[in-house]
Amino acid sequence: MSSTSKRVLLIEDEPNIIEAISFILSREGLAVETHSDGATANDKLRQALPDLLILDVMLPGKSGYDILRELREDPATATLPVLMLTARGQTRDREMAERAGVSAFMRKPFSNAEMLEQVRALMAGAA
Repeated sequence: MSSTSKRVLLIEDEPNIIEAISFILSREGLAVETHSDGATANDKLRQALPDLLILDVMLPGKSGYDILRELREDPATATLPVLMLTARGQTRDREMAERAGVSAFMRKPFSNAEMLEQVRALMAGAA
């Protein structure tokens, strides 16, 4: 890995999940920023300019789907890899995420190994 570590923005409102993902990814050598408000998520995204976005579906203020659609419409973030997290994981959720332009989809609860595998794959594709 180069001297500049890859940056991940995690938009999630459950403290235990924020803590778990931050821990896993920091240990992997990634710089993790977190944000928990859907309404201001896209502003945060533009400030942070991450290499990867991990986005929860259910957020206060605005849903992950709306955030994803908005960032896909913006040329600056149109190709950003996005890993979406959902507690529901129904087929309809996955279809909505795919229509909105998600890169990968993961159901909660997930294992640390699953999270790392997805993040590595998305980072490799983004490089």
